[in-house]
Amino acid sequence: MPILVIADHSHSDLNPSTLTTVAAATACGTEIHVLVAGWNALGAAKAAARVAGVSKVLLADGEQHAHQIAENLAAQVLEAATGYSHLFFSATTTGKNVAPRVAAKLDVAQVSEVTRVLSTNTYERPIYAGNAIATVQSSDPVQVVTVRATAFTAAPVVTAPGATVEQTAVVCCPQKTVFLRQELSTSERPDLAVAQIVVSGGRALGSAENFSAVLAPLADKLGAAMGASRAAVDAGYAPNDWQVGQTGKIVAPQLYIACGISGAIQHLAGMKDSQVIVAINKDPEAPIFSVADYGLEADLFDAVPSLIAALDKESS
Repeated sequence: MPILVIADHSHSDLNPSTLTTVAAATACGTEIHVLVAGWNALGAAKAAARVAGVSKVLLADGEQHAHQIAENLAAQVLEAATGYSHLFFSATTTGKNVAPRVAAKLDVAQVSEVTRVLSTNTYERPIYAGNAIATVQSSDPVQVVTVRATAFTAAPVVTAPGATVEQTAVVCCPQKTVFLRQELSTSERPDLAVAQIVVSGGRALGSAENFSAVLAPLADKLGAAMGASRAAVDAGYAPNDWQVGQTGKIVAPQLYIACGISGAIQHLAGMKDSQVIVAINKDPEAPIFSVADYGLEADLFDAVPSLIAALDKESS
């Protein structure tokens, strides 16, 4: 039976998480279909058709999907689900909102935050804030799976489309939820979730002003995204969308620089898969050093400006 991947997209293009979800799905089978539910979303559908391994793209293009309301998306997925052995979602905000609704309507158990696919019904997923890996086997007739994007290499995108795009009827459902408004934060820096370099700060920064004065110049010098621990966010030093950790964003950049972050297990769960971890902390017993590839026992207010100065010297 074919496998259906529900695309995470911006209507005009695919989000990178969809490519990793397709990669995870290919471990369960070779016939991969992608559902793109959106409004004026032909661009995203054409992008999905160029993803290696995808043989068909279903496009449900209707105004009720303009704002990706979970109830509408879930109804659309349920309408398309017949005949599929697996329904794969990205473990993003949208995927986490829609997948449980679909699983409940199908009366099956959802397998969440999968980091490895062992067979068509067996998966690995982190538990206890990433301190243990559980092997989960599902006997449900339809497998509903959410995929942690940082755990898989993105499926390649080819020049010529390898899949056909088919229009599918948009499902009409009662408007129990109404879109009111959307507030988006904008930044010239890379998106935290997909950035290759992340500079994160903890409560030791002491203020939002220090995030701007001390860490921002380093992030700008490296072309990095800004991140923060939950303690820093709760203290009001950084906005919510910077939070890295179990209750924030899961990141796995090529370089993660943790400044003044002690390393609570909830934070480590969100960044320990980074390729290279650099920790700057004046406490030699800080747990962050246990996962760091490079550790500097120093006051961040001395170390970070020195690092910026060294980078300036290197680039001059």
